[in-house]
Amino acid sequence: MNRFLSNQTKKIDAKGRVSVPAAFRSVLAERQIEELYCFQDFVFPAISIGGPDLLARFERQIDQEDPFSPEANSMSLLIHGGGVFMKLDAEGRLMVTDFIRDFTGIGSEVTFVGRADHFQLWEPQAFQAAQDAARKARFGGRAGA
Repeated sequence: MNRFLSNQTKKIDAKGRVSVPAAFRSVLAERQIEELYCFQDFVFPAISIGGPDLLARFERQIDQEDPFSPEANSMSLLIHGGGVFMKLDAEGRLMVTDFIRDFTGIGSEVTFVGRADHFQLWEPQAFQAAQDAARKARFGGRAGA
């Protein structure tokens, strides 16, 4: 498996750490991603996480713009000003920092959501509401339609 798929909700421990789902850790290992690029999602109240290649992809987009243009400056504000690098600890846990909590509203639990080439961290009820809204918008609320 080389894509981040599915979703899983995990409890955050007393020290503010959460164990990344084993399937997601496997994808990180397969892709040889050790340093995680984390940024505030552009649309949802979620933190998007991928490898340095994800940041490089956004920077290539910026490079195609005039460096003084509003588009390039806006994109830089989002991907650089709204991003940090993080690492998993030796046990495969991620620290749920204020950077994550303040943007997402995450409390004692976090939902990991696969997004193919990256994954996201969501407050569980916010994820459920967004998924329900997407299903309703796409399928009129019918499951499996």
